[in-house]
Formats: sequence, structure tokens, C-alpha cells
Amino acid sequence: MDYIIFIIAMAALIKGADLIIKEAEKIALHFGISEFVIGATLIAFGTSLPEMAASVAASFHHKSDLAVSNVIGSVTINITLVLGIVFLIAKQIKPARDIFGKDSAWALFPIFLFLLIAYDGEVSRIEGLVFLALMGGYLLFLSGEPTLVAEEVDEELSREKFNWPPTLLLLAVGFLLVVYGADYAVQSASNIARTLGVSEWVIGLFLVAFGTSLPELVVSVVAALNKKADMSIGNIIGSNVANFTVVLGSAAVVHPLNVDMHAYAFDILTALIASFMLVFITATKLYNKSAGIALLATLAVFALYHAH
Repeated sequence: MDYIIFIIAMAALIKGADLIIKEAEKIALHFGISEFVIGATLIAFGTSLPEMAASVAASFHHKSDLAVSNVIGSVTINITLVLGIVFLIAKQIKPARDIFGKDSAWALFPIFLFLLIAYDGEVSRIEGLVFLALMGGYLLFLSGEPTLVAEEVDEELSREKFNWPPTLLLLAVGFLLVVYGADYAVQSASNIARTLGVSEWVIGLFLVAFGTSLPELVVSVVAALNKKADMSIGNIIGSNVANFTVVLGSAAVVHPLNVDMHAYAFDILTALIASFMLVFITATKLYNKSAGIALLATLAVFALYHAH
């Protein structure tokens, strides 16, 4: 029964996030907010909504392992699985933006801050607020980039007549699906972990993290197929910043998080290695199939380590 609840909850979580993204886009277009600002905030928050809901729900239920492993797992899966697939299927990737020069620091800084903050075994409420402040810094950094145009604004959406009541109703439905979906996903994931004799950390690392990374996977693969693979890279960097800042920060503010750095050193190291691989790929402009294979191989090692 828990498996069925988990699948339904994950579906609700993803559908809810999708509704929120679409309706937020309509509101932004209605108020004449620039496409760039819409895209930047959607990249940062939109596809990371499921992770945020799941980690906050886990923190609320005092399940620190689930809350933290969801973030570590999502960051690793976003880079190795999502970008790995993007590099394999994309015909040609030639980003117009200097991703290494402008964004590489944002791919590494949040995880280094996490290592520094969690070194004492806890992420306190104050430290959670520090993470949230870092997200504010990231948005300020992006707002100073007027040349960057986010292409995920739907043309059909921009032609639609704006109407407040249905938009507010769908936003409310979206938030309800996300909140309740996250809550049931966390509870059922914990039950599955107990039944299988697997730790909540491992369930969060794979089951919850993969489920909450589905929006990134869908958005990035669709972008790659539409020959906008550079948008996929931006989406992943933005999502990973949001994972460490908004997701982990919000979860810590709800309830301080315990982090066993020694026990989970391999997983945290894998997330760090994946982040360095992303920076190396952007520095050398190795946007090709061999980079995709290397990223997927890293994911395979990560999965095999936990299979034993």
C-alpha cells in the first residue's frame, strides 16, 4: 500500500509544481515582468518546488536524514543523470553564455558552504537563514544580467487572456498538491525504508531524490530536444543552487537538521565530485557524448556503492 501512496504522492507533487510554474508565469506576464526575470525565478524555484516540499515535510516530522539526503541525492542526480542524458541526446551544444566564467562559482559555492556549516553535525535555524540569504544573492547576481533571455516562456501562454479567479484557484490547487503530495511521499518513503530494512537516508538519496528531480529531467530533456541544451545547463545550475539554499535553508528553519558527515561522507563527496565535473565540462566546453557517458558512469558508481 505504501508503494501506491508513494507513487500517487509523487505524481501529485510533480503536477502541483507544474501548475504553480504555469500560473506564476501568467501572473508575471500580466504584470509585464521581463522574460529573463520570469525564467530566472522559475529555474531557481519552479523545478525545485518538489524538493523543497519534500525536505520541509521531512524536517517538520523530525526526519533530518530524509531532508538532507533528498538535497544531496537531487544535486547528484541533476548533474549525473539529467545532464548525462542531455549531453547524450543533444545534437549540438554551443552555449552563447560563458557558463564557466559567469556561473561556475554558483555550481560550487553552495556545496562548500554546506560542508562548512554541516561540519559540526548540525544545520541550525540561523544557518538555514544564511542559506536563504545566499539565494537572495544569487537572484541579485542574475538580475544584473539583462542580456540573458529565458526561452521557457510559452508563446501560447503570452497570448492568453489573463483572468485572476482561475489563476488563483489553480495556484491554490498546485500548492495543495505540492504540500500534501510531499507529506504523503515522505511518510510512505519512511514506511518503505522500514519494511525493506533500508535507512531513511538511502530512501531519500534515491527514491525521493529521483522523484523530486523529475521536473528538472523533463524540462532539461525537452529543452535539449528543442536544441536549447544550454538552457538545460542553466536549469541544472539554478536548481542546484536552489536545492542547497532554499530547500536546505527552509528545512533547517522549520527544524534544525542533524547531519552525520562521517557516515554519509561518500554521498556528500559524490555530490562534490559531480559539481566539479560540471565546472570542468563548462571550462573545457566538453559538451558532448563522452561527457554524458562520464556523468552517467559516475551515477552508476554511486548506485553500485549502495547496492552492496
